[in-house]
Amino acid sequence: MSPRYLTARAPLHAAGVVDLVQCVAAAFAAEGPRSVSRPGLRPRPGQLDMALAVAQALQAGEHLAVEAGTGVGKTFAYLVPVLLSGQRALLSTATQALQDQLFTRDIPAVSRALGLPVRAALLKGRSSYLCLHRLELARTVGSSAQRDPAVAAGLEQVQRWARLTRSGDVGELDGLDERSPLRPLITSTRHNCVGATCPQAAACHVNLARRQAREADWVVINHHLFFADQVIREAEAVDWLPETGVVVLDEAHRLNDTGVQLLSRSIASDHLHDLAREIGVQGNARARGL
Repeated sequence: MSPRYLTARAPLHAAGVVDLVQCVAAAFAAEGPRSVSRPGLRPRPGQLDMALAVAQALQAGEHLAVEAGTGVGKTFAYLVPVLLSGQRALLSTATQALQDQLFTRDIPAVSRALGLPVRAALLKGRSSYLCLHRLELARTVGSSAQRDPAVAAGLEQVQRWARLTRSGDVGELDGLDERSPLRPLITSTRHNCVGATCPQAAACHVNLARRQAREADWVVINHHLFFADQVIREAEAVDWLPETGVVVLDEAHRLNDTGVQLLSRSIASDHLHDLAREIGVQGNARARGL
């Protein structure tokens, strides 16, 4: 089973909505101009029950935890009432794969079915975006990356993609998973990002994604980013995520593992290896006056 967790920070304030529960019930009915039911789809009582419970929680400004089995249609069961409520929302998933599915498929489908537009933004962690400055450093003649022919060839492929991409999401690149040696060379972390002094700050994909998130009605994130935002707010008095009226934590059974990982401290050999590699990259760059 895959639980969803929803919390409404404020009571419903959607203009023109008298009873959100009735609106949601009508949306799941077989007839009507704004119905998510379509020919070939069968009604699912569990989905309707969940949707009505979400609507009641939104209308009352209450918390709600829901657990339901596979095939219930949980995603539509929370998307429909949130959209009909008219509230700004933060939607968090456990994995980037589900995050992409929610953003590219589920939200557009619900929006089209109900005839209600919604401005949605996809926001991932910093390490999911191309860092133009670090790519430039890695491609510099004499850098350690250039001494490995395979890595150098990979960097040239990334450079060609960098001229075309709009989002800078490295997930667009085939074969560049988290284990790829290229990944730490072309992405940044909170510790090695040079911030406002970066020569590529104006074109930074991370800054662009965060700006789009601040302007959106709905922001689709993952649990890792949700907790990372809490850490940054406490440590540096800055925030990545916008304030919203509704927070939905999809796949809430993964929250504990993610929270412990982000809110605890640990050190491993991989961390020391990353630190040594970063010292080498920065040391070579500073020695050349970059």
